[in-house]
Amino acid sequence: MPEFYKKYKKEISLLAGILLFLVFFFANPLALADKSKLVLSLAVLMICWWVLEAMPLAVVALLPLVLYPLLSINTIKETSRSYSDSIIYLFMGGFFLGIAIEKWQLHKRIALNIIKLTGTNGNNIILGFILSTGFISMWLSNTATTMMMFPIAASVIHVISQHANPNANIKNFSLALMMSLAYASNFGGIATIIGTPPNVAYIRHLNDHYGHSIDFLQWMLLCMPLSMVLLLCLYWVMVKWLYPNHLSHSVDGRNFILSELKEMGPLSKQEKRVMLVFCTTAFLWITKDIINSQQKIFQLDDSIIALLGAISLFIVPSGRSAEKPEERLLEWTDTKNMAWGILLLFGGGIAMAKSLEEAKLMEELGQYIASYATSNILVLIFIVTLISVFLSEVMSNIAQVIVMAPVISAVADALHINPLLLGIPMTLGASCAGMLPMGTPPNAIVFSSGHIKLHQMLKTGFVMNIIAVILITLFSWLLLPLIVPNF
Repeated sequence: MPEFYKKYKKEISLLAGILLFLVFFFANPLALADKSKLVLSLAVLMICWWVLEAMPLAVVALLPLVLYPLLSINTIKETSRSYSDSIIYLFMGGFFLGIAIEKWQLHKRIALNIIKLTGTNGNNIILGFILSTGFISMWLSNTATTMMMFPIAASVIHVISQHANPNANIKNFSLALMMSLAYASNFGGIATIIGTPPNVAYIRHLNDHYGHSIDFLQWMLLCMPLSMVLLLCLYWVMVKWLYPNHLSHSVDGRNFILSELKEMGPLSKQEKRVMLVFCTTAFLWITKDIINSQQKIFQLDDSIIALLGAISLFIVPSGRSAEKPEERLLEWTDTKNMAWGILLLFGGGIAMAKSLEEAKLMEELGQYIASYATSNILVLIFIVTLISVFLSEVMSNIAQVIVMAPVISAVADALHINPLLLGIPMTLGASCAGMLPMGTPPNAIVFSSGHIKLHQMLKTGFVMNIIAVILITLFSWLLLPLIVPNF
């Protein structure tokens, strides 16, 4: 049987997806309307083929462009808009910046200095990345944070792998470091209102629906400790449980780091120019809200800033040599190895999420939650958090909060309880998806590294999802009434 499965794995995976599609469509276990059950069945098909890797992930992501128009779910014109969503251009701009950093070896210099600071101990390096990534993500979008840290982490992996001790598990180290970037960005983002878009969306809903909201300090008092505990749990899961690396401090490794830094010498002209573009882009990401509030001539967002930085790389001369006076920091030929498939993957994920939203499946979900409403607040918070975390694996977290917030508020109002007791867990859960590359943008970024297999992300993400559900439930139940006693 194992030999048969190995030989016909793709065919079996394709057939499994089709069978699941037929089961959900004809059995209709959730008793949905015709269009809703078709959309859900197609989502199950895509997820099954993604999980089983029946086809390349980017190819599966193209299915909505074919099936949605054929099955009258949506026109190809409407469906194709998902593949040019602004978040995709944020990815593209970030990838271009990463390519330029790598081309001129700036990432290597930064990585060498990080290892010089943390030492060559694998656990220390991973902890350093988790804490720094989580802290940056509290003030910067989690996607932009991951974009900035990704090329540095990739270079650290390359450098460490050259001088690891014989007993070290470099695969585990690489896997843990890359996945830690994504999860630390997600967990760091929940600590502040501005850390991730779903938080802002929920605050906007509270203001519109109730006329007042939770303030910045109250949010931080609840979510900052939660974020820190999640980051520490992430470290423990990665290096103590799932992926121990046994990478100890190496004197030879440290000497190599010092010799490499000495050999690289001072910053080159190209490194300085790439660093200037990179730092300017990061500065604009951090200060965009202040800039937008001070003038009305133009309005910046993360995608515009990423593309502005990327385009400038094709404009600024590299100044490398007299033989190539026209060479720029980035040439189009440099982009041939970019992870274009990730852009398609995210487009397919957005298309699927929009179809689930338009088919009113979110309203059905809200009614389902309401049917399980009980006087036991702890159980209800747990149900809302559980559904929110796992739903965000297949749906845009911002769209999820926008659609679910009114439903959750209606449930809370009907039960005469503080709406924050259900709304905040729902909002925080939407940012904690870790099982699928399309769950959050940081997941997709680190998946493009090639160090992570889908089954590894599924396993690790499931563990972190369960931890997130438990911690969000307990923090909301125990701390929230103390911080916001009346709403």
